[in-house]
Amino acid sequence: MAAEPGTAEVRPQHRFDQSSLERYLCSHLPGFPRRPAAALAVRQYSSGQSNPTFYLQKGVQAYVLRKKPHGPLLPRAHKVDREYRVQKALFSAGFPVPEPLLYCSDVSVIGTEFYVMQHVQGRIFRDLSLPEVGPAERSALYIAMIETLALLHSFDLQSLGLQGYGRGPGYCRRQVSTWKRQYDAAAHTDIPAMNKLAEWLANNLPSDDSEERLIHGDFRIDNIIFHPTEARVLAVLDWELSTAGHPLADLAYATLFYFWPASLKDLGHGTVMGLRNTIESPSFEELVSIYCRCRGVSTALPNLNFFLALSYFKLASISQGVYARYLIGNASAENSHEFAKIVKPLAERGLELSKRSSFSSTRDGISGELFHQSRKGQEILLKVKQFMKQHVYPAEKEIIKYYTERGNTEEKWKKPPLLEKLKEMAKAEGLWNLFLPDVSGLSQLDYALIAEETGKCFFAPEVFNCHAPDTGNMEVLHMYGTEEQKKEWLEPLLEGKISSCFCMTEPDVASSDATNMQCSIERDGNSYVINGKKWWSSGEGRGFEIAQGRLGPGRIHHCMRCLGAAESALQLMCRRAAQRETFGRKLYRHEVVAHWIAECRLSIEQARLLTLQTARKIDAVGNRRARKEVAMTKVVVPRAVLKVIDCAIQVHGGAGVSQDFPLAFMFAYMRTLRLADGPDEVHLSALARWELLHQSKQLTAKI
Repeated sequence: MAAEPGTAEVRPQHRFDQSSLERYLCSHLPGFPRRPAAALAVRQYSSGQSNPTFYLQKGVQAYVLRKKPHGPLLPRAHKVDREYRVQKALFSAGFPVPEPLLYCSDVSVIGTEFYVMQHVQGRIFRDLSLPEVGPAERSALYIAMIETLALLHSFDLQSLGLQGYGRGPGYCRRQVSTWKRQYDAAAHTDIPAMNKLAEWLANNLPSDDSEERLIHGDFRIDNIIFHPTEARVLAVLDWELSTAGHPLADLAYATLFYFWPASLKDLGHGTVMGLRNTIESPSFEELVSIYCRCRGVSTALPNLNFFLALSYFKLASISQGVYARYLIGNASAENSHEFAKIVKPLAERGLELSKRSSFSSTRDGISGELFHQSRKGQEILLKVKQFMKQHVYPAEKEIIKYYTERGNTEEKWKKPPLLEKLKEMAKAEGLWNLFLPDVSGLSQLDYALIAEETGKCFFAPEVFNCHAPDTGNMEVLHMYGTEEQKKEWLEPLLEGKISSCFCMTEPDVASSDATNMQCSIERDGNSYVINGKKWWSSGEGRGFEIAQGRLGPGRIHHCMRCLGAAESALQLMCRRAAQRETFGRKLYRHEVVAHWIAECRLSIEQARLLTLQTARKIDAVGNRRARKEVAMTKVVVPRAVLKVIDCAIQVHGGAGVSQDFPLAFMFAYMRTLRLADGPDEVHLSALARWELLHQSKQLTAKI
């Protein structure tokens, strides 16, 4: 038999009569091979701290067996009959679990009760940091996990045929009592933190302790089998602790690694330290937002501190139980003797979490502190991030290839079919026309952070119908268009049925000086005829007002998208610097390159702060009174972004200006903005004039 990953020979304390099992399966399990050349082969899974689990193979058929441990057991634990029952119900309802095939209560067969289920071929990640996959897939896997949890909690117990599966209202109270009782039965020494935590939990039970949903009880990523190549859940395992109760208990337990004590080493229950210290995405907030959206509930989750504290209390109690089973000789885990040392740190972390009123795993808390997004803005940003990871980034290579292959042919003006598909998906998700406050309900500050996220991929803004020049043109039509114009042009633009363009600069004169204008405009009945050469765009009558109205918010959108591009360029630069060597050293080991990386990070952060401040001022006082900040942003951001991209190109060498990387395209696009939004010199002159006026007023006020 080829060794099943994660298995070893059956441990001495868990051995049983394999021939007796084979005879029983031949008689009771439909489809079990009866007369193959090979006998039944059995190996034990190395994971699992409670019920021993075994891989069975006979001929080409593979199964999994779960059984109670031998010897004395802790009270109310190891109920394999409940596991079998709940899996049977969920499999019938279409939820991803291995198909349960047979339950045996006859202890004479192998010495304990057991059940057999179908073997599911796929990936199980024992290390929660998922080092085998890249960042985008890692996020997708965690998102699939949390979506599956939300699906579980959407089931009605009665529809599953699991009436009476729990013990009615009072789940939280029973959990505190149960795990306190389990801990007391297994305790080998006094741990004051466990007693204090138990007391706090008992005195701070949620007021809604009557909610009853199907609870897994041990929901985490290493209890999930994923598709061999896709970020899709094939089966959720280990239903021993399942019951009816409050769904937030599962959500808190599934995400407790975000708050894992830094003092603890990786030990059992998945390698949580690796995840906590190396993965910035998905964040705790992202997973919570996705869960709430899938369930259709508010992200304002009351008593989250209680459920996180309960999770750590429960994990500490389980760890104490693992050590107790080691002492009596029937523990499933090979490292069970080490679990005694983690009980105290877990209890202390539970106490610390019980005192918190807010929870964030975000390391750069800009949006949550100085520049605070609205609740809706936060939710939309998280949805956009999720959509980008799941759909946009995986499509990047194909869409770049589409445009590259078409070069300068007329075909390049056509949209890639995949891009059109992504647009329909984004529209269906409600991630559409986010730039327009009257449509999206978002403030400029809300949208600024969203625009930065979409700016990380050159075609992403178009996916959400938030790309230039359409956004600016839609803003003009929305603010200044007649009803007829809106119906003819704005509505199809908002629906993504048509695209727009714009012309701005006259090629024969310096257009930064408006007195140089050579174009003429003449009335022709109810229309106007413009004569002249234009590259980009112009106006008449209220034209200047309209242009300023268009360019106010639009400038911020441009700048935030630019910062997203700068983040992508810096990421490429760091990756290249870590891969390439010159003169026997990695590029980042050369001081000049290290300094470039540091300077680029400084430039991005400074530019972001100014842009967010500008967005906030537009929200507070309008475009006109924020013109100084707008002008500063238009100078600072393109300069900063071009510096980052230029450094990235230099680190990439010849590849930086080739089509193998997007850097040359990014540089050309960003450099163009310093023309499209006016030359720096014009903005600097205006800024100097405003500053001198401000200083003279200040001086006059003092005198």
